[in-house]
Amino acid sequence: MPAARFLLAIDQGTTSTRAMLFDPEGRPGGTAQRELPQVFPRDGWVEHDAERIWQDTLAVVREVLAARGLQAADVAAIGLTNQRETTVLWERSSARPLHNAIVWQDRRTAPACEALAAAGHGERVQQRTGLLLDPYFSATKVAWLLEHVPGARARAERGELLCGTIDCWLLHRLTGGARHATDATNASRTLLFDIHRQRWDDELLSLFGVPRALLPEVLDSAADFGATAPGHFGAPIPIAGIAGDQQAAAIGQACWDAGTIKATYGTGGFVLLNTGATAPLSRHRLLTTVGYRLRGRVSYALEGSIFSAGSTVQWLRDGLHVIEKAEGTEALARRADPRRRVHFVPAFTGLGAPHWSARARGAILGLTRDTSTEDVVAAGLQSVGHQTADLLDTMAADGAQRPASLRVDGGLSRNGYAMQFLADILGLPVERPAVTETTALGAALLAGLQGGLFESPRQLAAQWRAEARFEPAMPADERAERRAAWADAVQRVLPRG
Repeated sequence: MPAARFLLAIDQGTTSTRAMLFDPEGRPGGTAQRELPQVFPRDGWVEHDAERIWQDTLAVVREVLAARGLQAADVAAIGLTNQRETTVLWERSSARPLHNAIVWQDRRTAPACEALAAAGHGERVQQRTGLLLDPYFSATKVAWLLEHVPGARARAERGELLCGTIDCWLLHRLTGGARHATDATNASRTLLFDIHRQRWDDELLSLFGVPRALLPEVLDSAADFGATAPGHFGAPIPIAGIAGDQQAAAIGQACWDAGTIKATYGTGGFVLLNTGATAPLSRHRLLTTVGYRLRGRVSYALEGSIFSAGSTVQWLRDGLHVIEKAEGTEALARRADPRRRVHFVPAFTGLGAPHWSARARGAILGLTRDTSTEDVVAAGLQSVGHQTADLLDTMAADGAQRPASLRVDGGLSRNGYAMQFLADILGLPVERPAVTETTALGAALLAGLQGGLFESPRQLAAQWRAEARFEPAMPADERAERRAAWADAVQRVLPRG
């Protein structure tokens, strides 16, 4: 066992930046967090201040170490996990971002994606990347930045600029500019990476107009990513693991084997089904992605994405002002009339799988004069269950076996009402782990694997423990009636024609 006692995870998410300490048994040992403001320049556009993300990252790492009285030497390694697809363009020499980061939720490139699909490129893109032509992914974001930042394309062609997802941006800053790298899970979310040959694809680079000189080196999820610059934390700390947030959560949920499945509920909701060495091509608009890559061997996953989960609760608080704190939704929902059939379709920035409609917009349906705040809040929480059920139904249509249970994590997983409704509407047991911060945990475990604290994924799987289990109790006929009503509500928000 190395002398250093802790693993440190940097978890850079859509709404916050966190640093978390874990001991070698995976138990949390401290956390520091800063909220990240959202920037909405226009309808459907979402941005982040990339420099703010970097400064917050420095701050939370320093805070969590100081709170425990630790030095850099007390940390065996850092694992980094990040909001995926969010894209940054910056100067190679100064590390100065040239524009706000364009966030995964951003829909500004929908016309570009529609044009590429109309030109017949969708099948080729899906076969090579496992993804769909949608503004969710990074390639059209990079192209937009190159076209709209003055002089950017010419500078990119000259090798003066770099681009990458948030992990890549933070790694470059953490190492003092020494490394420009990413891992296979993040690369697989760009629309530029051939997930079968595990390399950047020249034809896709040409299709999207992205110069290869911008792009990072692609490494395993547990690898030598360099070390932090000495001035950041007093001494260098090895950076030994990187994974996109949903893949990191699956690792934290011990989804190492084919057939294991998890759902993470943060700003959005993401269901990942481990498919092992097989990379299935979805016939129903799910995504095929890299689950993890270790020692050059790839484990794939089938993924469904929900654009609005925790952000639905956030909108109830900050937009509609019907709640003061997110934690209050559970008590309110339990007071709702169970006979009411209010449906809340939270398509604030479109709908994800299996619809992939960038132009869908949200609606609350079934309102009457006696509809209460409690009914609307309950409908918001229920929307997460319904969207998850849509994803599992779609996975079954793609040939996936019905899972024995669903492992859940993320902030919304602590809401007992939402998790019981999820179990009811799925007709499956729902398991919540003892450590619900599985995204950060997964990043830390990857760093521990690379750093030699753990022998194998099998050892990590044995450490997983459930803290709560929700058993389905809804009658089958009620479940069928509710699912049919939800499907009707979704059809009403999808664009016509």
